Amino acid sequence: MISRKNATLVGLLAIFFWSAIVGLIRGVTESLGAVGGAAMIYTVASVLLLFTAGFPKLHEFPRRYLIWGSILFVAYELCLSLSIGYARSNRQAIEVGMVNYLWPALTMVFAIAFNNQKSSLLIVPGFAIAITGVCWVLGGDEGLDFAGMLANIQDTPLSYGLAFVGALIWATYCTITARISDGKNGITLFFMLTACVLWVQYLATGAPAMRFDLSAVIYLALAGAVMGFGYGAWNVGILHGNVTILAGASYFIPVFSAALAAAILRTPLSPPFWQGAAMVCAGSILCWLATRGRPSKAA
Repeated sequence: MISRKNATLVGLLAIFFWSAIVGLIRGVTESLGAVGGAAMIYTVASVLLLFTAGFPKLHEFPRRYLIWGSILFVAYELCLSLSIGYARSNRQAIEVGMVNYLWPALTMVFAIAFNNQKSSLLIVPGFAIAITGVCWVLGGDEGLDFAGMLANIQDTPLSYGLAFVGALIWATYCTITARISDGKNGITLFFMLTACVLWVQYLATGAPAMRFDLSAVIYLALAGAVMGFGYGAWNVGILHGNVTILAGASYFIPVFSAALAAAILRTPLSPPFWQGAAMVCAGSILCWLATRGRPSKAA
């Protein structure tokens, strides 16, 4: 039996894996394309999950969870991967990733609205700070610059739009599955469905042929590994480790993600970007503190 300390370390490793996702997805899509690259990533991740987590016994799963979990998970993963792939530059891809990380704060707000989650007034400044942080990031080198932010979004509206919709979808997924999953985990099935949808989209849209080289293969292997092993490691941490430490550490993913993406993509980021990223983290933590220790009526 794995010790609680080791399980916590494994869970922390998952946070590191997830923080690398933005940079690695972008690295893959630069060679294999937005749709083809995403399809390859989720295919590799699905194979890894089959060997690590196994295929779930679907007859034991609540039907509502299978239906809504599948729809929301696939929709989110499509938004995440394609928003990064469609970005015009590496800097935009990192900014898009930051928009996606609004989901922790949104999850707390949705839990209050739909799961009768109790909270304190900290939720108001927490959510406001998270939103302001994203605006700060999108303002470019000027920080909180609404004109610059709008110009930035108008440059690639599809990419930023998908990232924001993805944040809403993942917050919805977390809120709904907490009530209807009955403790089940369909992550392997969900990844396989995501891969299938992406392959259908790739074949149906006549996307350009994928160009494999050594760099693309390395990025693909790493991206598939962090996707697949990330979820496996997180399950070990949540089941056997210190959940409080893992929950607190997870709210720093926006900063970790930006740092790793900047290193992987060799893209320098300005001080205003880091200020905005820190605000996203701080806002999410405040939202978490607002609901900590206050159980929901739904639960």
